[in-house]
Amino acid sequence: MAKRKHRRPRNKILERKVGLRPGTFSAPTESFPPRFFLISFTQDSFDEQELKTYPELLERITSRPDARHWIDIRGYGDQALLEHLSHDFGLHPLQMEDVINDYQRPKVEEFDENRLFIISRMLRWSSETKSLDDVQLSLFTGPNYVLSLQSDYADCLDPLRERIRVGKGVIRQRPTMYMAYAMMDVVLDYYFPVMAEMGEYIEDLEQKVLLAPSKSNLTLILDLKSELVKLRRITWPERDKMTEMLRMDEDVIPESLKVYFRDAYDHSIQLIDLIDNHKEMTSSLVDLHMATVSNRMNDIMKVLTIISTIFIPLSFIVGLYGMNFSREDPETGRVFPLSMPELYQPYSYPILLCLMTFLILFQLYFFYRKGWFRSF
Repeated sequence: MAKRKHRRPRNKILERKVGLRPGTFSAPTESFPPRFFLISFTQDSFDEQELKTYPELLERITSRPDARHWIDIRGYGDQALLEHLSHDFGLHPLQMEDVINDYQRPKVEEFDENRLFIISRMLRWSSETKSLDDVQLSLFTGPNYVLSLQSDYADCLDPLRERIRVGKGVIRQRPTMYMAYAMMDVVLDYYFPVMAEMGEYIEDLEQKVLLAPSKSNLTLILDLKSELVKLRRITWPERDKMTEMLRMDEDVIPESLKVYFRDAYDHSIQLIDLIDNHKEMTSSLVDLHMATVSNRMNDIMKVLTIISTIFIPLSFIVGLYGMNFSREDPETGRVFPLSMPELYQPYSYPILLCLMTFLILFQLYFFYRKGWFRSF
């Protein structure tokens, strides 16, 4: 997918105008100008080109009724083109509305004599922003073509294009429904590298939390958790979509092709399991962060407690001898029997310092014997 300057994505649902007639669609203001790509092939021939105009695209398709075509249109920035597509390919306005408002969940709909309308979501993990970028891929199947529509110029379907170019596999020998399956399969296959990158990121966060827990790390963990929720919200409908396609009549999806859709269904189940595992690991990271912060706080409190415990007897001695009760009456010279005799001893000050030092060393030895220093 094409790289754009990073900014916080806006909620497209909130931007949608309210109260419009159902089936009303218009080109988004920030859409790319449309580009037209056509791949036409038979078992023995292959032709790929980028066309400049939509009429030229239609002419190439109609001139080769014997071939199978992949009509690839990227960019929605032309309202007239959208209306021509709806008319020329027999697409319902509600379907075109779902295409243009590209925040739809993955789904499949059957319409007009065993044709299918399929929505998938292509994913990419951004290593810079540590977030998921997703682009909607809309597919329409026909008797000898698959029409794909997407808002971005770049996608994840280049491996499939290369397979068609070199003639590997059976894609040139199969009906167009197999090509639609191949597109969905490539999209799902790209979910696994995304999951692997997210797993590595979780491990990096775990090391950061263990070494230096901080509020910024907690924010990263919570952001990752929201990305996993988003990924799960995309993957579950993919599983439901495959389930629905497996239940379709043989006129729509032949039984010989359903084995491939079962494989795609298995992939979606594996993805859901991976997402659940990543969610549990992320939740464990939150618990680990809290436990690490709590342990650090306990260590700090232990240090402060030791310091306070050391100075408590010292403060008592200093406070006791700081009362400054005089030994004799300054007016009569009378000596008081219960006064502090140590105040006027010649070596009382160094003796008191030695006593205080002994108390400090004794307490440190006592704490060491108790094992209080082993966790530092």
